[in-house]
Amino acid sequence: MTAMLQGVAPLDHLGVIRAEGEDAAKFLHGQLTHDFALLDLAHARLCAFLSAKGRMQASFIGFKRSPTEVWLVCQRDLLAATLKRLSMFVLRAKVRLSDASAELRIAGLAGDAINSIAGSAQPMWLKADFGSASVVHLPPAAGQPRALWVAPAAEPLPAGTLLDPALWAWGEVHSGVATLSAPLVDAFVPQMLNYESVDGVSFKKGCYPGQEVVARSQFRGAIKRRAYIAHADAPLNVGAEVFSPQDAEQACGTVVQTAAAPGGGWDAIVSLQIVAAEAGDLHAGAPDGPALTLGTLPYPLRDDL
Repeated sequence: MTAMLQGVAPLDHLGVIRAEGEDAAKFLHGQLTHDFALLDLAHARLCAFLSAKGRMQASFIGFKRSPTEVWLVCQRDLLAATLKRLSMFVLRAKVRLSDASAELRIAGLAGDAINSIAGSAQPMWLKADFGSASVVHLPPAAGQPRALWVAPAAEPLPAGTLLDPALWAWGEVHSGVATLSAPLVDAFVPQMLNYESVDGVSFKKGCYPGQEVVARSQFRGAIKRRAYIAHADAPLNVGAEVFSPQDAEQACGTVVQTAAAPGGGWDAIVSLQIVAAEAGDLHAGAPDGPALTLGTLPYPLRDDL
């Protein structure tokens, strides 16, 4: 199946919040889970925007287009509400926030398609500009390198075989790095989606909304849920609850991100109580719903932070 994850996929479900001004990075540093004060032009950040209670409101891939301009790529279904909420905190900061989605075009590059633009695959979260386009190298999936391409809307897609966005979505699931969407706002602290293990949280930066909750979860052994990759023979819906016979009355998890599997059935990222994941016999939607089989994450969970 890895050979299928090759080509260029238009990603119309993604949009971009643009932060412009001399305080752009400083402002985002104080709002998001990762360090933007030290961000240079050669790297990108996976990060989240949290409520005061530490619950994820949106997730981003953020990078600088210039020393005074930062682009935040996120799900379009969250963009308007997130932009409105972020704008409430601008106050006297010298930064302008706007929805740049209509001005930009986003595509996913998988396998050899990366070479036509970037020359070769690079480690994840490295970023480079090629003219007016930016390429962010993503975590691999199913053994294939992947990257995000963001350019002005008038620019043609990079050269390469057109990749079905449904296959890109399957690769996203198998990367094990979840992207938050509208049904899941306020549902998770970052560790419930393994964000501390995929470089989505900095524990060395200053304050941001929800930081105390994130730190307490990490350093006091309070992490009770983790993200896993799962498979089912029947369709899986984002936001569906997951059940275990250990407690049929109470859900033990949530379906976070789904995609049809090339070999049949559906694959998903699910956030589960650790004890339920270890016990197995999991079902989606209802205690007698489709059975879930857990797979292997493509990265280790970090506990040395």
